[in-house]
Amino acid sequence: MTEQTNQVNPVDTDIDDPVLRSALGDFRASLHAWSDAAYNRPRPALSSAPQAIAWRRAIGWVLSLILSFGILGTAAYERHHSQIIAQERQHQQDLERQRLADEQRARESAAATDTEDLMAAVDSAVSRQVPAAMAPLALTADEIQ
Repeated sequence: MTEQTNQVNPVDTDIDDPVLRSALGDFRASLHAWSDAAYNRPRPALSSAPQAIAWRRAIGWVLSLILSFGILGTAAYERHHSQIIAQERQHQQDLERQRLADEQRARESAAATDTEDLMAAVDSAVSRQVPAAMAPLALTADEIQ
């Protein structure tokens, strides 16, 4: 530093005391020397930066894993849910098919019963020895014999 910067300008101060001026000049010079030394001293290159980067990287990995597991879990749940719904639909369709088959069998059974009843009626009508109109005469003929 130059000697001019260490001297106190008498215009700036109203102090006429040479001892005080000298003390203030020394204080100013030591303050400038200290700040120059603090400014020009070698500093380590941010030693906490690699630790911060490592933490950020670790947090990034953890968050990405959580996100990935969340997506995979949601996809697995949706697939499982759709399978359950498909099984329920299949069960409903099987029940509907069974109901329709039962109804068809009931209709066929009823038709067979109706056919059997009709055949029995025809059989009884054909197997008569005497036609229905002549039945009273047949009764009297049976009584005569």
